[in-house]
Amino acid sequence: MNRLCTLLIATAAVVAPSSTRAFDPNMAASGLPSASMYSASLLPELSGVVSWKTLAEVEPEAKGDRMVPKFSDAILDLDRQKVRIQGFMLPMDVGLEQGHFLVSAVPPHCPFCLPAGPEALVEVQAKKPIAFAMEPVLLYGKFSVMRDDPAGVLYRLTEAEPIDTKFKPK
Repeated sequence: MNRLCTLLIATAAVVAPSSTRAFDPNMAASGLPSASMYSASLLPELSGVVSWKTLAEVEPEAKGDRMVPKFSDAILDLDRQKVRIQGFMLPMDVGLEQGHFLVSAVPPHCPFCLPAGPEALVEVQAKKPIAFAMEPVLLYGKFSVMRDDPAGVLYRLTEAEPIDTKFKPK
């Protein structure tokens, strides 16, 4: 992961009022819906596609002097499986094609800000670079649950391929 992404993820964790809030998608300090709830209006549930609501089933757990993610059984069942993910591309490099990027449950509203917490982001390593798109993308690849990623990434999709780069939810 490049330094910019690591910095953005670390900054997002620091600005959260508490370490618990970074992992708790149901906590809404300002009364706004969680990313997984908001994404349902933009990305309707599709059969055979991992739901952002499922990926939000992670809670903080104290282990020693630090907080670590505690994943639901539904998430752990996805580990090392080939899955489909839908979401909005967040490029990590400059260019019309992206080989390493983030997919988010919600569209970005600022080019310098992460649009959601770690439970609503998936780091993607594409098999071949994929054309950048402003509309949602549908990807297929090997899903990994990151139990102790130093950058704070919870999910990764490797060997990713677009299913349909013109994907548009109903």
